[in-house]
Amino acid sequence: MTQTTAKLQNTGQSAEKETIRPFQVNISDAELSDLRRRIEATRMPSKELVADRSQGVQLATMQALANYWTKEYDWRKCEAKLNALPQFTTQIDGVEIHFIHIRSKHENALPLIMSHGWPGSVIELLDTVGPLTDPTAHGGTPDEAFHLVLPSLPGYGFSGEPAELGWDAGRTALAWAELMRRLGYDRYVAQGGDVGALVTDLMGRQRVHGLVGIHLNLLTAVLAVGDQLPKDSEQEKTAAEALATFKQNGFGYFLEMATRPQTIGYSLMDSPLGLAAWMLDHDTDSYYKIARAFVDGKPTGNLTRDQILDNITLYWLTGTGPSTARSYWEDGRALATALASGQAPPPVLVPVGFTTFPGEIWASPLSWVRAVYPDLAYFNEVDKGGHFASWEEPTLFTSELRKAFKSLR
Repeated sequence: MTQTTAKLQNTGQSAEKETIRPFQVNISDAELSDLRRRIEATRMPSKELVADRSQGVQLATMQALANYWTKEYDWRKCEAKLNALPQFTTQIDGVEIHFIHIRSKHENALPLIMSHGWPGSVIELLDTVGPLTDPTAHGGTPDEAFHLVLPSLPGYGFSGEPAELGWDAGRTALAWAELMRRLGYDRYVAQGGDVGALVTDLMGRQRVHGLVGIHLNLLTAVLAVGDQLPKDSEQEKTAAEALATFKQNGFGYFLEMATRPQTIGYSLMDSPLGLAAWMLDHDTDSYYKIARAFVDGKPTGNLTRDQILDNITLYWLTGTGPSTARSYWEDGRALATALASGQAPPPVLVPVGFTTFPGEIWASPLSWVRAVYPDLAYFNEVDKGGHFASWEEPTLFTSELRKAFKSLR
């Protein structure tokens, strides 16, 4: 982490133009035609030999997805939705960073930077924009408003692809602090899930300037210290079993991207359905919810067919499958180096809020969260939602952020 800090500081921000430029999405008709052509030309595998997802993404799911993608889905609606929001780019540490920035009309709004993960993007956060920035129009009060910053991780979406090694989550955390400085925020909070949870955690451990609190919905530290966490209560045993199941049967995508991102990158760049299947095969809970949306036409929360394809199509049109995979390679090596050092990471000194969603890959009990964050300031277990919490249940997710950060206003 010290090396990462030095790397960002020594590049010298004075050597970079801190210009913040407006950005609009503009995908050509030719690119969309090529996408449809490639989907229609896909050679499908034969049907799986099991009745569940144990052999991977099921043929019926992919056939339904492909049919909807080519015959009914309209990318232009997503493009218009993105372009209706204030989008910008700025270069930080040699990488062009794309972000959405919405200032609330409420003067005393609390600045908040939220980080997505893989296989997500800013798409999974869009339905929280209204409730967070304009709470009075969504059942809230003016003192619950946030100024909102939604960056695309380096190598994801419309952000640039790192051209050098070293862009792990720790470096991204420092870049986010620089982004908030450029936007004029000297006091702010941060939130993250999945990879975004790791970035947000590291912002707290790096004690970046201006950060006064964080909220997470995935306990990423479990991958490093899972063996040391308590397994006595029924809830702890259930979480431990879920973690063991993930490592034994759901870890394939993680291991491939953390060790051979270039290899899978060829398929992710060449086949839209190959990319889609790779992204769908993330965790059991979200997979079955997505499968029901396409096969049965029964979405769960906001995990609709259109929104799912908005996210997949964004990956395809930006050609970021390989670079997002490389981010796992970077973080895998950073974790290995940290574990080999034998040194405990610096503590998070700002208040930490955590919400456990029941469908998460491992639904972390309070005892696990407290083991990682001894001075936990807020914790809640909600009754619905999974890994893509902000996407699936934006109203519930927004409510949790309002409560978690209430004491910091």
